[in-house]
Amino acid sequence: MEFRILGPLEVWDRGGEVSLGGPKPRALLAALLLHPNEVVSADRLIDELWGTDSPENAPDALRVNVSRVRKALPQDVLATRSPGYLIRVEPGELDVHRFERLVDEARSLLARGLAAEASTRLHEALALWRGPALAEFAYESFAQAAIARLKEIRLAAVELRIDTDLTLGRHDELVGELESLVAEHPLRERLRICLMTALYRSGRQAEALDAYQDARRALVDGLGIEPSPALQELERRILRQDPSLDAEATTSVPAREAVERSILVSITDESPVDALLAVAELLASRPPRVVVLARLVQDAAELGAVSAWLEERRSALAERGVVARAASFTSTAPGVELARLATELDVDLLLTNAPNELLADGVPDEQLTALFEETPCDVALLVPRHASTTGPVVAPFGGAEHDWAAVELGAWFARAADAPLRLAGAAAVPEQGRRDASRLLSHGALAVQRVLGISAEPLLTPPGEEGMLEASRDAGLLVVGLSTRWHHEGLGAARLMLAREASAPTLLVRRGLRPGGLAPPASLTHFTWSIRPEAPLG
Repeated sequence: MEFRILGPLEVWDRGGEVSLGGPKPRALLAALLLHPNEVVSADRLIDELWGTDSPENAPDALRVNVSRVRKALPQDVLATRSPGYLIRVEPGELDVHRFERLVDEARSLLARGLAAEASTRLHEALALWRGPALAEFAYESFAQAAIARLKEIRLAAVELRIDTDLTLGRHDELVGELESLVAEHPLRERLRICLMTALYRSGRQAEALDAYQDARRALVDGLGIEPSPALQELERRILRQDPSLDAEATTSVPAREAVERSILVSITDESPVDALLAVAELLASRPPRVVVLARLVQDAAELGAVSAWLEERRSALAERGVVARAASFTSTAPGVELARLATELDVDLLLTNAPNELLADGVPDEQLTALFEETPCDVALLVPRHASTTGPVVAPFGGAEHDWAAVELGAWFARAADAPLRLAGAAAVPEQGRRDASRLLSHGALAVQRVLGISAEPLLTPPGEEGMLEASRDAGLLVVGLSTRWHHEGLGAARLMLAREASAPTLLVRRGLRPGGLAPPASLTHFTWSIRPEAPLG
């Protein structure tokens, strides 16, 4: 059995392609394959397949489509598991898993100094792509995040393959490809670094220096910032013809750490600036990060004053030992522009304030929706309080997608602040037959300890919002993941109450496509690195 999503959806069995029927069965299978070996609830599948246009008999319609997919596949591949369905995918059956395995093998080979073998694995991995991932679902809302995630991991693998081929002295043949990639991704500094290196090693020093000036113009004109220290240092090394740039002197692939890792802090007119910067400064301290300050304005007349104000803030951070950069520009669509800035800078986290309108009605406006939908990294919205941030970090945990991002961000903050991390869940209600959440909390705590090396204390609270409020009374920070249905229900009643009434500063977290701030530098995306353990096949 072979499932292919790195291109149009295809299923192959015994050497032949399986006919899946019409658009709805195909969409259903695609939605399940995005969560292989995991139970996907019927409600979520209905929401993803029909959205706001779901028929009155949506559960029956879903069952009909499940039956059609089940008939097309071998027995027991599509299983019914309360509260929904599960697609069984054995190791190696899903092309994206094979892609990731080959990339992981390449990284292991690189760590052993076997660049030629690593290059072969990377070429094999990229050959699995038959076109844009999930191409037929490009305009379906359920596939948007996955398509963006897959596009991102492919580009990261291309960058690694180019780094590897540069190490092997293939600079001449890479120049044309890199020029095309730079034209497609003009603000991606990793590609600019590779292009400059390839040009220099091809005996084209003047063109390599021109490529730097092109990069600087693109960054200044597009984002209002200077090139990163890594890009500037490469220009200086090219100018002095540093022998270490020669292919013969290179024995390993350039590390991804050479590209700065950063936190983007978006400041608005209503931002609690000191509170935002206090959180950002702490997160940037351990592990070290650059803080990028951004402020977007509608009126060009404000730009000078805003730039000067940002420079004062940047200088103050620098005086305290924090490496900081600043960008300000005009925009009539700040959500889209901030997402673009986060994408091009490849930041680990976008931190901003929770808008007053969100706290009023719990519904993201158009700009915040665009920010959530299009930003590839994790996004955290701060609700400040007057309370100190010196207590424990508390993260309500139910095992959902955005809860894991909240736990990771909470662990990042706790490690930087040397504070305890507590994962909170509901206590048992015997009279209602409800057991406590201790098993789930221990599951999360073990994952945090295994992957991040940070202990997390399980904390049982009385069920409901009041219990969680009580659990956060002595917290230095409350970190709450968004609902997976935030598109339709916004924050929801429980999260809105916590955001409004918790005594501790609160971060509302949306999980992104890229790794969070504690991910190893060599990671690609949340597909290849996550504190979520793999789901069992049972």
